[in-house]
Amino acid sequence: MATIRAFRGLRYTPQAGPIEELVAPPYDVLTPEERDAFAAKNPHNIVHLTLPEQRPDDRSKYVKYARSAAALAEWRRGGVLKPEEQPALYRYTQTFTVPGVESPIVRTSVIALIKTEPYEKGVVLPHEQTFPKHKEDRLRILEATRAHLECIFGLYEDPGASLFETVRGAPAQPAIDTTTEDGVRHQLDLITDPQACEAIQQAMAEKKVWIADGHHRYETACAFRAQLGERPGLIAEDFMMMALSSMSDPGLALLPTHRTLKDAPLAPEEVRQKLEGLFDVRPIAKEALVKALEEAGQHAFGIVLPGGAAFLARLREPGRIGELVGGDASLELKSLDVTLLHALIFEKLLGIAGLDKVGYTRNPDEALRAPDEGFSASFLMNPPSVDDMRRIALGGEKMPQKSTFYYPKILSGLVLWSLADFDA
Repeated sequence: MATIRAFRGLRYTPQAGPIEELVAPPYDVLTPEERDAFAAKNPHNIVHLTLPEQRPDDRSKYVKYARSAAALAEWRRGGVLKPEEQPALYRYTQTFTVPGVESPIVRTSVIALIKTEPYEKGVVLPHEQTFPKHKEDRLRILEATRAHLECIFGLYEDPGASLFETVRGAPAQPAIDTTTEDGVRHQLDLITDPQACEAIQQAMAEKKVWIADGHHRYETACAFRAQLGERPGLIAEDFMMMALSSMSDPGLALLPTHRTLKDAPLAPEEVRQKLEGLFDVRPIAKEALVKALEEAGQHAFGIVLPGGAAFLARLREPGRIGELVGGDASLELKSLDVTLLHALIFEKLLGIAGLDKVGYTRNPDEALRAPDEGFSASFLMNPPSVDDMRRIALGGEKMPQKSTFYYPKILSGLVLWSLADFDA
């Protein structure tokens, strides 16, 4: 099963500046404008490595990857980044709030190196489809830097929460405590006690891992390793960083990703008429839509159209999902709200094929505003459950892109790992 190990992570030294100026969200959630804002905070901000600047006079689009590698090497030489003196596992605690929940939520994970395995081995399991162009970009930066600059997020089954409690109770040295602009508190503690590290590693050796966030980076790491062919023993290229959380962690928060349609040839009345054949549709005030959608539960969608029209649509006959969606997918996959939205509502009822016209937002207020800002429609939805993700992945299937959004994201810049620091 999963092979994890402690490692000598690269961390910023005080010479780099305040940690608040150095960290940033993962590369794939930043707009170009947001990337530039983080870059302006500090010349050593992590985005200078994860999203290197493309300059107008670059000879090719690949120069930026060399720029990232050069910056990483320079920061190490100058003492801006320094590897740990001894291998460690990193306990990573995030404290945050979500809409509708008054008390703060705490999610705990352990950051470790994990041995990459092809999906077909059944050790690490995906749950979402990926885009080839994004994997090429991450492969270029991995090849150039020979470092894992960011940490992806994985989940493991943990009946009784025994490993969760082992991680929480492990003796550790506080290393970082910072609160980001979104109000999330991030705490990083070093676990270097040999017995504690061994206990965590041994427990993980019995488990499968589900990728919660970071499919592109995981598949990139697998491709990077596959280029080398068979090698005796374990080598640095076998591993990457992953933050691992228990499925029994009460702090797991899975939020919805809403859809918007741009330039879709849809008349508002036509949308409603087509839905009414299969859905119970009722008008509702926009400001009440999010709460009503949460109360409606599975197989319900909040729809907003230009001009302020909003309504709640709920599938009338859930027992017909198999025939309505069609295709060879399992009934479990067909029954997901995200599948119903794309395969039934978009493709079959509205005639919108592919993803060219589909946009995504995790902010319900943005979804509610979008039809008044030039979009053809917004479709708000409830999130799938962690168990949905687990069952779909175990069945060897994948959800559509952006089906899940685990909140909060793993903050980039807390710890990096260079293959040069691998302890064989």
